[in-house]
Amino acid sequence: MVSEWALDPDAALMVKVCSGHEPSFETLLARHRSQVVNHLYRLVRNRAIAEELSQDVFLRVYRFRNRYQPEAKFSTWLFRITTNVALNWRRDTRRETAHLRLDAGLPHDPRRIQVPDQTLRADQQLLAEYHAKEIRAAIESLPGKQLAAVLMHKYEGMDYASIAEVLDCSIPALKSLLFRAYETLRRRLAHFAPPSIT
Repeated sequence: MVSEWALDPDAALMVKVCSGHEPSFETLLARHRSQVVNHLYRLVRNRAIAEELSQDVFLRVYRFRNRYQPEAKFSTWLFRITTNVALNWRRDTRRETAHLRLDAGLPHDPRRIQVPDQTLRADQQLLAEYHAKEIRAAIESLPGKQLAAVLMHKYEGMDYASIAEVLDCSIPALKSLLFRAYETLRRRLAHFAPPSIT
């Protein structure tokens, strides 16, 4: 009978990593690094910090390689580690990010530079940028687990079962978490809805 992890090539590589096979770890790193960095970036909103945290993620993957169970899908296990690293960083730096920086909105901030859409008038462009900034701020203000759930659901396209496994909760608990997150976003962004016709 074919073992479950044989169906997941990454799980097979991770089993080799558990036995000390360095090339398999390098292959996993090459395959998943950009996905990990992108997920971290969505959670921490800073590319340099996401790059730095990705090193911590893969260090933990290697350090805890013997805890990996081949029955678990490798990507789910990796997302759990990645999400925990990001949520820990957010929790530990919450005090620092609570203070507004005076230069946060200046154009030299590479995270805020956007190529303008030439088809829009200047006032339309400003309004679109304002709305995008407001939506990002609303999403980023969600509590850590809600933020992670929304990002995995909307940006990573993960199914409920995978997200629940990453966040170590039941599917009903995840649905409740997402419901609360989307309700919060609906309330905070209600002014974007078109006026109802009476």
